[in-house]
Amino acid sequence: MKFFIDTANLDQIREAQELGVLDGVTTNPSLMAKEGIRGRDNILKHYVDICEIVDGDVSAEVIATTFDEIVKEGEELAELHPQIVVKVPMIKEGIKAIKYFSDKGIRTNCTLVFSAGQALLAAKAGATYVSPFLGRLDDISTDGLQLIAEIRQIYDNYGFETQILAASIRHTMHVVNCAKIGADVMTGPLSSIDGLLKHPLTDSGLAKFLEDAKSFN
Repeated sequence: MKFFIDTANLDQIREAQELGVLDGVTTNPSLMAKEGIRGRDNILKHYVDICEIVDGDVSAEVIATTFDEIVKEGEELAELHPQIVVKVPMIKEGIKAIKYFSDKGIRTNCTLVFSAGQALLAAKAGATYVSPFLGRLDDISTDGLQLIAEIRQIYDNYGFETQILAASIRHTMHVVNCAKIGADVMTGPLSSIDGLLKHPLTDSGLAKFLEDAKSFN
C-alpha cells in the first residue's frame, strides 16, 4: 500500500519523506489556507515546492465546478510539474472533465467520494485515483471501511485500474484496516503514519536491552 500525507505543511512533508516510506502528497484549498497560503500564484508555487520535496504523485485540487473551468484549471495545474495529479470533485461536470483528462493523458484524483456508485463512475471515466472519505463517513456513524471493501470488490470484478486512495484517515488503525481490505493508497496526517512505529512492548523491550547493554562497559 502506498503512503501519502494529507497536508500542505512543508516541514511535515519533509519529515515524512525522510522516514523513507512516503509515496506522495494530497492537499486541498482548506489545507493551503491552514498554512497561510493564499492567492493563486502563491498556491501554484506551493504545489511546485511540494513536488520538489517528494518523489511521488502530488494531488492538486481544482476549485472550479463547471466543465470548461475545471478543464482550464486542471490543464494549468498539470503543466506545473510532471508529478501533479489533478484533483477533481465527484460531480457531473467533474466526471465529464475526468474523461476529458483521461483521453488527454492527464492523471486525475476523483475526490469527495462517499458511495460505491460514485467510485464506479469515476473508474468508468478513467480516474487514476478515487478518494473515498473514510473518516467523514465514520463521523456520521457510517462504516467507511465497508465502502472501501465494496469499491475493492467492484474494481476487482471488472479489472478497473483506478487506484483506491483511502482519504480522511484519522488514526493508525484506519491505516492498518485499509491495508487489510486492500486499499491501494492511504492519505492522512503524519501522526497516522508515525503511529505505526509505536508499541509499548517495543518501548519496554528496547529499554531492557539498553539497560542490559550497560553491563558490557
